[in-house]
Amino acid sequence: MNTPLDEHRLRYLFEAVRLGSVRAAAEGLDVNPSVISRQIAQLEKDLGVRLIERLSRGIRATEAGELLVQRFRQWSADREDTIAKLREIQGLQRGHVDVVLGEGFVSDLMSGPLNRFWQRHPRLTMSFDLAGTNEVIRAVAEDRCHIGLVYNAGPDARIRTVVAIQQPICLIAAPDHPLARRGGPIQLREVAGHAIGLMYPSYGTRQIVTMAEASEKIGLSPKLTTSSISVLRHFVKTGMGLTLLPAFSITSDLADGSLVALPIDNPLLASTQAQVITRLGRELPHAAGQLLRFLIAQMRAFRETSIPMSATER
Repeated sequence: MNTPLDEHRLRYLFEAVRLGSVRAAAEGLDVNPSVISRQIAQLEKDLGVRLIERLSRGIRATEAGELLVQRFRQWSADREDTIAKLREIQGLQRGHVDVVLGEGFVSDLMSGPLNRFWQRHPRLTMSFDLAGTNEVIRAVAEDRCHIGLVYNAGPDARIRTVVAIQQPICLIAAPDHPLARRGGPIQLREVAGHAIGLMYPSYGTRQIVTMAEASEKIGLSPKLTTSSISVLRHFVKTGMGLTLLPAFSITSDLADGSLVALPIDNPLLASTQAQVITRLGRELPHAAGQLLRFLIAQMRAFRETSIPMSATER
């Protein structure tokens, strides 16, 4: 006999609220939408309270529904972490870690730290989701991921910042570009005279650049806008223009000399941070804790800033 807080019904409610519609939840769970509707209705009947409101497009949780959604999220995370700890007690050298990160961390992570970690812990598995700043925070706060790597995130009451290291936004150029040959620091108004590629306005790095433009009363007119750091890297490498990014986001390019990072003389661009975040109050499973400590120790993004010199400064 089902209890009022039946786990399957709570999961249906959770997914419907998280995805914003019964149909989307049904597709994600591979069940008929009518099954989810009936189970949520039965949960409402058992508890004697409305849990969702039906809108013209989708649904949203009532106050009672949101309470159950938050509790289910907490229960799921606690259960997952407990199972992981039991495996450790049993001596199983296995585990899985879910990481969500901004694309800017990929070059740094894949340039050596991840391989070194797996050499030490070959039986651990991981998943990496790429996301913007707000979605990284949301995924960690909702316990969909154990660890978040995020750039210049604002404060959030749900989040614990494990480490925050100043990582300025730099001018990224090909080594033979005139500004690279001259060396830094560069004035932002100098950049305005060159072709430049930038992230879309919804991205954190672009928003910081926009504030820096306003502070100096200048306007950059990007030749290219994109959602991809990889696109910007190739834009610069092929000599089409410049871009503005933190140096750690082009770690592999700095190592092989195909790009250089030059400091920009602007306090807003100089004050940005790379951060490692977890959900406040969550005790990470052993595997996730091991990975977190290793990334902080090994990734360039979480070391004190040292911007590489241009070719003419070496």
